[in-house]
Amino acid sequence: MAANYDALGSQARSSPYGSGDPYYNESSGYITPAQQPKKTISKWVKFGIPVAVVVIVGAVLGGVLGSHASKNASASNSAAASAAATSAISAKNDIGRFATATDSQYLVPIYPMTTNTAAFTTPTFVSTTNTNLAWPQDPFQPSNPSPTQVRPDRPRLIAPSYMWDSLPTLIKNDPYLSGWNATIFGNATQYMALPPVAYFLDGGNGILDPAREIKQRIKAFSYAYRLTNDTKWLDRTYVELQNAAGNLTGGWGPDNSTKWNPTHFLDTAELTAAYAIAYDWLYDAWTPSQRSSIMATMITYGLSNGVIAYSPGNPLQVLYGWWNSNIEGNWNCVCNNGLTMGALAILGDDTTGIAAQLLALTIPNALQNCALAPSSDGTWSETANYWYFGTTGHAEMASSLLTATGSTYDLLSVNPDFQLTGQYHMYVSGPGSLFNYGDCGPNKYSTTANSMMFYGQQYNMPQYQLFQRDQFDAAEPWSMFWYNPAVTGAFWDGLALDHFFDNSTDQWASMRSSWTDENALYVAVKAGTLQGHQTHNDLDCGDFVVDALGVRWFGELGSGDYNSVGYFSNDTQQSQRWLYYRKMTEGQNTILVNQQNQNVAAAPTVRHDSSATVQGSSTVMNVPGDSSAYFIADLTSAYFDVTSFSRGVHLINGRKQVLIQDEINASAPIMWRAHTNASVSVSSDGFTATLTIGSATTTVQMLNPPSGAAFTHTDAVRFSTDPTPPQPDQPNDGVTVLIISLPSGSYTLEVLISPQWPGMSSSSYTTPSSVPLSQWSLTSPS
Repeated sequence: MAANYDALGSQARSSPYGSGDPYYNESSGYITPAQQPKKTISKWVKFGIPVAVVVIVGAVLGGVLGSHASKNASASNSAAASAAATSAISAKNDIGRFATATDSQYLVPIYPMTTNTAAFTTPTFVSTTNTNLAWPQDPFQPSNPSPTQVRPDRPRLIAPSYMWDSLPTLIKNDPYLSGWNATIFGNATQYMALPPVAYFLDGGNGILDPAREIKQRIKAFSYAYRLTNDTKWLDRTYVELQNAAGNLTGGWGPDNSTKWNPTHFLDTAELTAAYAIAYDWLYDAWTPSQRSSIMATMITYGLSNGVIAYSPGNPLQVLYGWWNSNIEGNWNCVCNNGLTMGALAILGDDTTGIAAQLLALTIPNALQNCALAPSSDGTWSETANYWYFGTTGHAEMASSLLTATGSTYDLLSVNPDFQLTGQYHMYVSGPGSLFNYGDCGPNKYSTTANSMMFYGQQYNMPQYQLFQRDQFDAAEPWSMFWYNPAVTGAFWDGLALDHFFDNSTDQWASMRSSWTDENALYVAVKAGTLQGHQTHNDLDCGDFVVDALGVRWFGELGSGDYNSVGYFSNDTQQSQRWLYYRKMTEGQNTILVNQQNQNVAAAPTVRHDSSATVQGSSTVMNVPGDSSAYFIADLTSAYFDVTSFSRGVHLINGRKQVLIQDEINASAPIMWRAHTNASVSVSSDGFTATLTIGSATTTVQMLNPPSGAAFTHTDAVRFSTDPTPPQPDQPNDGVTVLIISLPSGSYTLEVLISPQWPGMSSSSYTTPSSVPLSQWSLTSPS
C-alpha cells in the first residue's frame, strides 16, 4: 500500500513520486499493452472492491499436458506414466486455464468457486516421453561443463533450438502456452507501432527505465521472429539496437564509453542483456556485418565497463562496480547477469578475450553475493518488491549458463535455502497486494515473477509454476521456455494457510483464510532487525497489513523519492533517511513512543502458532471454526523510553476477525497508529471506528479501553514538531491515520478488526475475552 500504489502489478506509467520514483525505474512487473487499460485510480493504494474484471489475455483453450523429457520414464514405469499423463491431459482439456479472469484493479487471478477433483489435485510434474506433450531432452549434455565451452548450436541463452523446434506443437496442445503466445505477439505488435525507445537520464536513477523497456521489446521482437521468420520483426529489432547504440538520427546519450551509464550499472547490465538476447536468438538471421556491429556495441558500452567494474586498480571501479563487493541483493544479481549473458552470447566470436575474462569474474562473484540474497527462510534481503528484480537476474543468469554450457556452477545450490524464496513470494502475496513493507512501488517493465517458473522446474517445486502461471505477468518469452507443460494439479491443494518466517533479520508472519478467494482475509505482520536490508527498509517493527472483502484496509505507504537528499545515506540511528515520513516509525502501522523513531539496533524475539489449516483441492475454502493462528513479537528493544512492549496479532472466529493486542510500559507518551485510505467515522464514545471503502465496511473496536483512550484520525502528514527533512515529503493524499493516544504508563490495548462479511449476522461475531499475551494459545483468546 503506497501512495497511488496500483497493487501487485501496476501498468500505470505515471508516477506519484516524480522523477525520483524508484519503481518508475527499478520496479517489477510486466506491461501487457494488449490488455485493456486500467481504470483511473485514486491517489494512494488501490483498495476498493474490484469494479470490473478483464478476461486474461489469450483465449482459454483446451490443452494437453506433458513432462520434461529429462525425467524419462523407465520401461518399468512407462505404462503408469503414460496413464498419468493421459489423465492429466483429460483434466486440463476439460478445464483449460484454472483462473477464468484477472481482477482489473489488483491484477490478481480470479478463480471460479468450484471443485474439480480431476484437475485440482496435488502439484506434480507428470512423467512422459511423448514429445507432443513434453519438452524433449536437451541433446547438449557435456560430461565436464566449463563456462567457456558452449553448445555448438544457436540459440545458447535460455531457449536452445530444440525447444524452439518443439514449441509450436506444445503451444497448440497447452492452454497456458497458447494464451501466453497470443499475448506476446499482441505486445510485440503494440511495441512495433511505437518509436524506438527514447534516451532519458532520470537523475540518480540513470537510464534504467529505457534500458528495461528496450530489453522488453527485444525479447518480444526476437521471439516473434523465431516463430514466424517474418523479417519485419528482425528489422524492427535492429532498429531498436541501432537506436541504443546512438546510430540513428539524433543519437542516444553521450557519444563515449559511458553511453549506457555505467555509474548506475543496472542500466549497463540490462542493455547488455538485451543485446545478448538479440545477438544470440537471431544469430543466423543477422548478416556478418550486423553481428559485428551488435557485438562491438555490446563490448564498447557494456562488457568493457564490466571489466572496469571488476578492476580494483581502476579509479572508476568504485563508481562502476561497488555492487560486486558484499552486496547480497538485486544489484549484484542484475549486474552479474547482464555481463554473463553478454559474454556467453559472443563466446567464439569474440577475439578480444573479454567474454572469457568476465565469466571468470561474474560467476564466482554471484555465488558469493547474489545467491545469498534469500535468508534461511527464503525472505529476500531487501523487500518483497525487490525480490522480482533480484530473482529475475538470478534466474536469467542460471538459465543462460545451464543452456549455454550445461551447468549452473552451483548458482542454484550454493545457498541451500534459495529454493525457499518461491515460497516467500507466495506468502508475501495477499489477495490485493504484496505485504509491501519498506521500499516498494508500482510495478513496471520487464522484471516479472516468472523466476517462479524456472525455480519450479529446477527445484522440483511444481507449486511455484502452478501459482505463477495464472498471474497477469506470466505472459512473456521466458515463461514459454521455463514452464513445464507437464505440470498438473492446483498450487493450493494441501497448501497451509499460514507460514512464519523466523530468520532474525526478517521475522514475519503470513496468515489468511483462503488462497483462491479474492475477498479472503489476509494479515501479515513483521518484526525483524532494522539494519541489514541494503537501506531499503523502514523503521517498522510491529508493522502490519490487513486485506478482507477485496480491500486492503490497513497498508503501506511504500517508497519515497529515491533522489531525496540522504534517502540512501545509511541505516544508522541519525540517518537522514529516517527523517522522511514514509520511512520513519511515524509512517508505519505500529506503536509510536514519544513521537520518536524506533531504535535501529532492535533485536526482536517472536513466538507463534497455527492450527496448521490447509486448503484442499476445492477453490471454495470452508474454514473450520477452530482454525486460528497468532504471532507475538517482543519489541522492547526497538524502542527508547520503553520498559517492555509486546505486540500480538491473532486470527480468531474461524479467521473472520483479527485481534491486535499491545502490552506496553513506557515512560513517554504512546500512540497506536494505522494507515488506511478508507473513509473513517468514530463512534461518540470513541471506542469504535467504522472504515468504509466503496460498499465494503470494517469495524475497528477497542476492547476494555484504558481510561482516556479513544480513536481519533488525521491525515498522513508529519507532526509540526518533527525535525525538518532535507526535502519535503511526498504527499499521501487520501490517506488517513487511525490513532489511539495515551500518556506514559502501562497499558494493554486490544483492537478488534471485524470485516463485515456479507450474510454474516451480528451474533456470529465474537468479542474475545481479555487474555495476556503470555497466555495466548490457538484457542485463547476466542
